[in-house]
Amino acid sequence: MEDLQVPPGPGAPNGVTIRAAELTERFSHSSGPGGQGVNTSDSRVQLSVDISTTTALSEIQRNRALKQLGSRLSGGVLTVVSSDQRSQHRNRAAARERLAATIREAIVPPVPRRPTKPTRASKRRRQEAKKRRSAIKQDRHRPQSE
Repeated sequence: MEDLQVPPGPGAPNGVTIRAAELTERFSHSSGPGGQGVNTSDSRVQLSVDISTTTALSEIQRNRALKQLGSRLSGGVLTVVSSDQRSQHRNRAAARERLAATIREAIVPPVPRRPTKPTRASKRRRQEAKKRRSAIKQDRHRPQSE
């Protein structure tokens, strides 16, 4: 198995290389296409990497990835499954591409919010809504006798 190359981009200007020793591949029967061979060949691929212990990511990248992928991780391990193709070789390539893309998206730094002020029209609409709501509540009171 080869090292996994994550392409360069925001958060990783030089890209990331995950060593083959840190990747885990498992093969199993696929439920997808394959004809008679679907029950005999292990074409489904599960590719896993432990995000919490990998040496490929810096501490900042690791924290971003753990935060972004929190719901997809199982004990800090990210697993990608591919069973789209009939051949194991093509499923392995697809799983590697998916894993690289997932990590690439997870380590992108968040874009800071640019503070803005409410527009004059939005302030006016807010005030009018408050006046309408106030009028509705005033109508609920018992009428005053004069």
